[in-house]
Amino acid sequence: MFEKLRALEDKFNEINERLMQPEVVNDNKQYTELMKEYKTLEPIVQKLGEYKAAKNAFDEAVELTEAGGMDKEFKEMVQLQYDESKEDMARLEGELKLLLLPKDPNDDKNVIIEIRGGAGGEEAALFANSLFRMYSMYAAAKKWDIEVMNANETELGGYKEIIFSVSGEGAYSRLKYESGVHRVQRVPETESQGRVHTSTVTVAVLPEADEVELDLNEEKDLKIDVFRSSGAGGQHINKTSSAIRITHIPTGMVVECQDERSQFKNKDKALKVLRSRLLDMKQQAQNDEIAANRRSQVGTGERSEKIRTYNYPERRISDHRIGLTIYRLEQVLNGSLDEVIDALATADQAAKLAKQEEE
Repeated sequence: MFEKLRALEDKFNEINERLMQPEVVNDNKQYTELMKEYKTLEPIVQKLGEYKAAKNAFDEAVELTEAGGMDKEFKEMVQLQYDESKEDMARLEGELKLLLLPKDPNDDKNVIIEIRGGAGGEEAALFANSLFRMYSMYAAAKKWDIEVMNANETELGGYKEIIFSVSGEGAYSRLKYESGVHRVQRVPETESQGRVHTSTVTVAVLPEADEVELDLNEEKDLKIDVFRSSGAGGQHINKTSSAIRITHIPTGMVVECQDERSQFKNKDKALKVLRSRLLDMKQQAQNDEIAANRRSQVGTGERSEKIRTYNYPERRISDHRIGLTIYRLEQVLNGSLDEVIDALATADQAAKLAKQEEE
């Protein structure tokens, strides 16, 4: 491990020198790529520096102990330095192992989230709205930007489906754990006898695809239809044909977008969703083995997998992948998701670390 760390430190120092060269500073593409690599290596090198300092303190304490000739007070100080630095080295070594885990290549990407009402009809649609609100508030707290791509509203203000993008640093690395079936248990407003109903909502979190990752041939691969947009109860109906439906002919995948009044903007949004879905499909096909490994960790994020229950009568949230139960339902639905996501990320890291040590 430390050989690898020394190599990374050398690479970091080399990048640091290159970033100060005028020809690199003036080359925006090269500078951006190097800066991205610099930021990836920086926390590893900083942690290695902390480890070196702890090791130096440990070695110094060992030398002083072996030399002998110390009075009682000084000997106690040296023993304290020995104990503290030994403890620091063990802790920092563990942190370095985590930093060296293979990074998900999608972690730095923006995401497209698709929320759909499942079992439960109107109640499921209303909870889909609650989840959209939760993610919107979480994004606002993180200073991420949200843009609605397409929404299919119901009469009571729920969503049969809502698709939106989340743009910001680390968006995918945090939100990727949200893919799956979210179950809600509560008394619907329309329930006259006060019975608790169970409904489900599916959430899909897709890394946003760059145009270079998927080269779509518009003439050959896509069928593009234009139609008039519509809304719940006749609201937001557009008198012009600005809504877009794109069919990806090779897969039969269909994407609609009618959120904008501009046909061009709707087309651009629909293509963004289509690219992300196709990239997700491509990555799923390539990573069957990885998906199988994750099944025993925090789950694959498959649409059929129940990942979390929101129980309103008990004000409880249970994440079934890691056995986490917390009684802060209102806070979580108001966007305080970090406690849940931190626990999922920690479990994921621990499982990856255990697997790496087995190999």
